[in-house]
Amino acid sequence: MRLELGKIYIKDVQFGDKTEVKNGILTINKEELIEKLSGDARIASIDVDLAKPGEEVRIIPVKDVIEPRVKVEGNGGVFPGFVSKVETVGSGRTHVLKGAAVVTTGKIVGFQEGIIDMSGPGADYTPFSKTYNIVVKAEPVDNLPQHEHEAALRLIGLKAAQYIGEAGRNVEPDEIETYEALPFFEGAEKYKDLPRVAYIYMLQSQGLLHDTYVYGVDAKQILPTLIYPTEVFDGAIVSGNCVSACDKNTTYHHQNNPVIEDLYKYHGKEYNFVGVIITNENVTLADKERSSNYTAKLASMLNLDAAIISEEGFGNPDADLIMNCKKLEAQGIKTVLITDEYAGRDGASQSLADADPSATAVVTAGNANETITLPPMKKIIGHIEAADVIAGGFAGSLAEDGSITVEIQAITGATNELGFSKLSAQGF
Repeated sequence: MRLELGKIYIKDVQFGDKTEVKNGILTINKEELIEKLSGDARIASIDVDLAKPGEEVRIIPVKDVIEPRVKVEGNGGVFPGFVSKVETVGSGRTHVLKGAAVVTTGKIVGFQEGIIDMSGPGADYTPFSKTYNIVVKAEPVDNLPQHEHEAALRLIGLKAAQYIGEAGRNVEPDEIETYEALPFFEGAEKYKDLPRVAYIYMLQSQGLLHDTYVYGVDAKQILPTLIYPTEVFDGAIVSGNCVSACDKNTTYHHQNNPVIEDLYKYHGKEYNFVGVIITNENVTLADKERSSNYTAKLASMLNLDAAIISEEGFGNPDADLIMNCKKLEAQGIKTVLITDEYAGRDGASQSLADADPSATAVVTAGNANETITLPPMKKIIGHIEAADVIAGGFAGSLAEDGSITVEIQAITGATNELGFSKLSAQGF
């Protein structure tokens, strides 16, 4: 498959009479957008606000972040299985409003949601302090079950990104990036002298608001499978989970997966990047064994020399990570693991819930238990009281002056396990 991403760089966002992009300025008709998002009986009210880099603005609690895109050539549309027909994506051309993001908020869904500060010390821990954010605040009707609340908010976010992305349909991109993945046998012949490398992409799928969707299908219902890398860039994977904000893969993270981006840089030069194996993270031992066995089987069928394995979440998923590592290494397939750590606030505790001597190459995105005090902000979008109940917070996190003391796991994207952050660790 060959995919072109036409990047339209957004320099500012504002409300106006017409939704359009001109000279890098994204203008949004607020009333029209709210009308497009309305009509779901599960939602009592919807409002839209803007948050720009450098402003004294705090968004809390954050459910998801989504990049506005529009399919201009090729099969399918954005977010297939949700707001577009279920067609295979990953080819043709997609226009991207680079620098813009849809952020969903409102009454907290679960306790594992996050904070985005647009300025101050917290801004250094989240990539979304640098994006021009269109914040959709959707409040549920009374007594709505949590899973229905999550489903409604997820769909509203995707619809908002689809509507805004349409503004880039007829705009000439500032830059076009091309990604190509050859069919299996063709690629094997063309790059027969290069090591064969794949990406093992672990998706959060533990249920109870810990879900990820592939072409609209809940990933816990699938067996590990092989997909083209370009399908990921083209919106095939959507976040639906409420795991800790620091290492949750938002939909934006999936759309801009840096592991895939970097693997493409040396594809055909230093190695043959043969594809992506998506695998789920499970709850029971039997399910973990089934998925890791199947992942190892696919890796063997691809005759891999090496693989990168990324995790989503922590604790229970650490077992899936190590199972995948052990079974690939046992076949002679070298692995590199990407994770983060929960090593206690002093950094002295065991950082992963599982380990094995075969895990000899591990990249860490930082210790999520480190604490930070976020200063008061002039403007709050959402519900500030969520600070006392979100993961990383505690009773008393929210001070009377509006400052918040939390572990950095409460900050959206702080220790993201795709490496989509600035943190790591230093050995001594």
